[in-house]
This record gives sequence, structure tokens and C-alpha cells, in this order.
Amino acid sequence: MKEWQRCLLSWYTCHSYLPPDATMRFAITLTDRFKVLLDIALQAGWQPLKIFTSPLDGKIHDNRQVIEQAARLGIPVQLSPITEADLAALATQGCETLLLGSYDWRVPNWRPHLAHAVNFHPSPLPEARGPFPLVRAILEQRAEWGVSCHVVEQDFDSGALLDQQRFAMAADETLNTLEWKCQLALEQLGRRVIADFTNAWQQAKPQEQGSYWPRWSEAERMLDLSGPLASIQRQLRAFGDINCQAEANGVGFVVHRAQGWLETHSFKPGTLVRSVDLSMLFAVADGFLVISEWSVQAPGMVSGRRPF
Repeated sequence: MKEWQRCLLSWYTCHSYLPPDATMRFAITLTDRFKVLLDIALQAGWQPLKIFTSPLDGKIHDNRQVIEQAARLGIPVQLSPITEADLAALATQGCETLLLGSYDWRVPNWRPHLAHAVNFHPSPLPEARGPFPLVRAILEQRAEWGVSCHVVEQDFDSGALLDQQRFAMAADETLNTLEWKCQLALEQLGRRVIADFTNAWQQAKPQEQGSYWPRWSEAERMLDLSGPLASIQRQLRAFGDINCQAEANGVGFVVHRAQGWLETHSFKPGTLVRSVDLSMLFAVADGFLVISEWSVQAPGMVSGRRPF
């Protein structure tokens, strides 16, 4: 008996009544940040048949925890794109539902094979369809954000809405804090949807006309060191560990850490005022910016990152 089956057996012995969805057979796409969906489904008594993920660089998403948990519970993992043959194979195992919680590839038409397929998307749909919209949410200074659960359609993030969870954004929101808010909201949303999945599916409402946000461009990562401090700091908060880029004296570099303050000065905005111990001080339009950790991504890389 596999570990997840032992967990279910223990759960069954403690509960005299099982809701209709308690024996739902499912497959799921995951990264570590969406792993809570797997945990919630297992706690609800759902039976996992397969986990789909993809090779990741750990920059935005990682899947080490997912793979470790799958190995521990004896759930098969696939690192290649889902094919129609995969969906057909799931159908032969009695799979009813495909949950999508972050996935790099388009899923084939699931309807000939499965009864349900839903995606958990990190935006308050119908606003901000598209890949990883959190960066732009900060750049646009949104006052509110959210996560949504919708039916999977061939047009990305366009399917009928089962439910969503909204929350306030702070004026100084960072990519890190917004990601954590999304994870907390995802857990609340996932518990509601999975606990009453059949009803949520049947009552899903078509989306209104919304917006599609493409992935950010490299130009949007580039800091204008002659611009206002608030704009620069907003970019830094929005890109977080993805990191912004900048240029000084014709040399481009990646910015890993920077701080600034407002102050009237006589320097030309964008001037490198001074560098000390690999830390650089720039005059911006209305103050100063200290870039204390940076790197030049090139052969023989030079780095201003401290070794601790």
C-alpha cells in the first residue's frame, strides 16, 4: 500500500460520511508554490494518479518539494509536456479531473478524455490573463489583486470561473510579498473549490471581457537611472529576485540590491557619483540610489555581490 493510500485509509476510519467528491481521481500540474493544492486534494480524500511538472531553473518557480513529495507518496511524475496520449492513459485509470497549478506548456483538448479540468491562475480574472502577471500588477500600482479558479479552455485563462479570492495590495508591495499573499489566497480558494468541487463546477460563470498581459520585456527590467526615485524603486520591488538591469559608463549589469533616498542635488541625473568597495552611488532625478549588489553577466564575470 502506498503512503497516500495509508493516509486516506486513516482518514476514512475517522469519518463516517464522505462527500460525493471524496473519491475523485485526479492528476495535477504543479510547482512548489502551488503544492498546497495537492495537499488540499489529498486531505479531501482525492486519489492522485499523476503529477505533471517541467524542468525549472529555480528563478521564478521550483519543483524540488513537489518531486520529493511525489517520491515519498509513490505518485508518478512526468517532466515532459502533457500529450493527448497522456490524457487518454489517465482516462483508462478512471481519472476524472485535471488540476492545473502552474505549468509551462499548453494542455491538449481534455474534453474527449476527462470530465473536468480547472486552472488556478494568480490574477483576479478576467483581468490579467497570461503568464506570471504579478510583476505588472506592481508596476501598475494595483490596489487589489487575487487568484482565480477557472475551466481550462484553449484560449489561455478564458474559461468559466468557479471561484476567486481577492485581497488588498500595499503601496510598497514587493514581488516576494505579493507571491506570499497569492499563496495564502490560493490555499483559501483551493479549500473552497475542492471541498465542493461538483457544485463549483456546475455553477461556474462565464468570464466577462477582460485583458491579456504578456510576459514582461527586457526593456521593462532596465532601470532608468536618470528617472525619479519612486519609479526606480517600484521596478526593483516588482522584479524582486528576477532582478532589474542597469547601465553605467556603457557597461550593462544586473542589479541585485539597491536602496535610495530623496534629496535635492546638483548632479546630472544618471551620474555615477562615487563607488566604494564595489558599491555604487548614482544621482537620480530627485535623490540618490545606492546599488550595493550587482553582477556583470559575461565570461569572467565581475560581481559586486558580497560573499556572505
